[in-house]
Amino acid sequence: MLRKKYRYLLLCTTVFLWMGIKPVFGQCAMCRAVLESNGDNAVAEGINNGIVYLMAIPYILVGALIFIVYRKMKS
Repeated sequence: MLRKKYRYLLLCTTVFLWMGIKPVFGQCAMCRAVLESNGDNAVAEGINNGIVYLMAIPYILVGALIFIVYRKMKS
């Protein structure tokens, strides 16, 4: 039982470290090309932020699901 807790803790720590090591800048090649050709950096930053938010939501939902399952199995 104690090993399971350590495995879970190691998994969570690894995921959080992996997500926080470097900033995430996501853009498809076409979006990047269009935004770089345009001189407006504010639009490019807005697109980057939108992509990061859209990417983060599934991770948050999966993390919440894992937490709920863990709590159910614990009790």
